[in-house]
Amino acid sequence: MKICVFGTTLQAGVIAGLFAEYGHQVSWCPQVGQEKQISIHYQDSNLNQLIHKQFSNNALQLVGLSNIDFQSEVFVFSFNPTEFDQAIALAEQLKVQPVIHPKLMINGSTFGLEGTEKLKQILTSDHWAYLPDTIQEGNAVESFIDLKQIIVGVDGIETQTLIEELLRPFFQLKHQYLFMPFLDAEFTKLSISGMLATRISYMNDMAQVAEKLNIDIQNVKQGLAADSRIGATYLSPGVGFGGENFSHDILTLTGTVAGSGIKSQLLDQVWAINEQQKEILFRKLWNYYQGQLSGKIVAVWGASFKESTSSIDYSPIHAMLTALWAQGAIVQLHDPEALDRVQRLYGDRTDLILCEDQYQASQQAHALCILTAWKQYWSPDYHQLMLKMAHPLILDGRNILNPDFVKAQGFAYQGVGRV
Repeated sequence: MKICVFGTTLQAGVIAGLFAEYGHQVSWCPQVGQEKQISIHYQDSNLNQLIHKQFSNNALQLVGLSNIDFQSEVFVFSFNPTEFDQAIALAEQLKVQPVIHPKLMINGSTFGLEGTEKLKQILTSDHWAYLPDTIQEGNAVESFIDLKQIIVGVDGIETQTLIEELLRPFFQLKHQYLFMPFLDAEFTKLSISGMLATRISYMNDMAQVAEKLNIDIQNVKQGLAADSRIGATYLSPGVGFGGENFSHDILTLTGTVAGSGIKSQLLDQVWAINEQQKEILFRKLWNYYQGQLSGKIVAVWGASFKESTSSIDYSPIHAMLTALWAQGAIVQLHDPEALDRVQRLYGDRTDLILCEDQYQASQQAHALCILTAWKQYWSPDYHQLMLKMAHPLILDGRNILNPDFVKAQGFAYQGVGRV
């Protein structure tokens, strides 16, 4: 098939790369408002390699909107939550182009409820499907092809047939497809995010209780994971979840529940717990120094909301910086990918020192706070840290270190629910 993909999301990159690899002729227009397109670089080496390979094979082409092949059979909309107006404008432009309808139109954007229906109201003659964006940052390609079942919102049997043919290289069995109406699929996507967020906030709540009772939350986590009814995913306590799409889903779901007239406080509490959790390392630091943080140097490892991405959307780093600066502390920050984004957002400040080397960040620091579980933080050089730091205090916001081993190296250590 000839396929046109619009958008810069991870989903757009995965769809463009994979569909091209499996024999389709794919045109990709990342920046709809620009005629001169440049290749999108993701913080995912496997995805970048896939895309560049397809460019080399001429199976994938970057094109501006004026060069789109309007005789293509499939058009994929894959935009970020803030780009709804851009998607609507694109649909309006497609409406006036010499397109022979019907086409298969796929909305993979994270717009919340009724986003697909609003697009369909513009291009009424086409077959429409909603494909939830379940792509995981840092594991983009595998998170799509390893799905055991895929949720798809469709407007009829004919659309269902087209989707099955399009996705046949990845999902060959009938039972792998969960077809349902648009609205049901959109609400299911939001509900999945809500469930995962609930698990995270529940574990963070339990971690605080565990600390009070001198219980190691790591043992509790392993016990929960051993129960087949629960499983191991999204049970890691820490400094809270972030990310644009995930956080947007939770806020959208919360607003949907509130707007329905249902009196439910669960999602409000899940969000509130998460926002409070983003400040947990600051509270530990404040208590350790009995509120005397003015002039203290605090090393922070990690600014991105999770490892293997440069995104700082809804990351705990923002709450941490705000709280530390309010107390007059100086932050020395390291992150292997996100420093440019931090620089663009916060600019030049005397109380924010961006460090290209993680150990440079620890120079004369009165504490080291780990906010992101980057692989290079898992086995630090404790001897070097001891020599560089003004005071040997490590606050582990992702529970990636062994408390007993860290303490044996002469450091004071506090994790999240660890003893």
